[in-house]
Amino acid sequence: MNVATPVPLVFGDYALEDRYRLDRGRVYMTGIQALVRLPMMQRQRDLAAGLNTGGFISGYRGSPLGMYDNALWGAKRYLKENNIHFQPGINEDLAATAVWGSQQVNALGGARYDGVFAMWYGKGPGVDRTGDAFRHANQAGSALHGGVLAIGGDDHGAKSSTVAAQTDHIFIAVSMPVLAPATVQDYLDLGLHGFALSRFSGCWVGFKAVTDTLETAGIVDVSAERLNIVLPHDIPMPPGGLNSRWPEEPFLKLEERLVRWKLPAVRAYARANRLDRNALGRADGEPARLGIVSSGKAYLDTMQALVELGIDVGEVNTTATLRDALEGAFRRTGVELQTRPSSPR
Repeated sequence: MNVATPVPLVFGDYALEDRYRLDRGRVYMTGIQALVRLPMMQRQRDLAAGLNTGGFISGYRGSPLGMYDNALWGAKRYLKENNIHFQPGINEDLAATAVWGSQQVNALGGARYDGVFAMWYGKGPGVDRTGDAFRHANQAGSALHGGVLAIGGDDHGAKSSTVAAQTDHIFIAVSMPVLAPATVQDYLDLGLHGFALSRFSGCWVGFKAVTDTLETAGIVDVSAERLNIVLPHDIPMPPGGLNSRWPEEPFLKLEERLVRWKLPAVRAYARANRLDRNALGRADGEPARLGIVSSGKAYLDTMQALVELGIDVGEVNTTATLRDALEGAFRRTGVELQTRPSSPR
């Protein structure tokens, strides 16, 4: 039986397949589709840098990442064109072990690629059960021209789990830095930062994914060169560097390298690339006594809450005005804002 080749749905000069086909410019996609496009962009950046890399993706489906494998299969043609191989895992642990192996392709010689960048995915309980594999793989490290992004799907509403799930704490427990995208564009930008951070620090990088962003659609810029990544050059390095090596050091040496060298490298990268930002700060540069800390989707929720309280965030630029604005907003709702004086140091 002959099966007709699907014809791309075209609107004027734009086709829905452009989300994977265009090399640059603005396209329309969902958060799931951004995670499909991300490794293609990493491959394009590597080619521009003179690197011949491959990509590997493995994991186990589950809400909110339940349709990720379908999206990857649907983009099989484009993944193949970019030397990216998708192999679903029998379970999350085996998928993580396979990803760990992708960081060792250059250890014994004879590799066809300069390195393999990899992505693992799994919902909250999958992150829980894979903690041991994460701990060992993170201490062993990522390859210099590889890098690993571990995408954890937060199942806050227990949609496909027996209990509500949040992934940050497991990633933190095994000493993996965590990136929290707030928008579809963040999936691309922070994803590329995640690969660069993983290569630079030798750590696996956790990537927090929530339903609100995965199932959101929007217009994003897919130009691989739009992101300017800064690699710090003023931090100390141990003998042999931070990345995976063979033969590997004894386990206690691995832990020492992680704590003493790799995690400080993570912080240096975050500072150099302003991954943590002050959205509202004192204009005079003085230390703040009142602060609100949020990340990812929670940041957008926080900013929206300030707007709904009647606070013009564009005019709030000092701790004093933020406190005054909050007190006024809470006073209107009958709530008293209480703060505790700072203790002397």
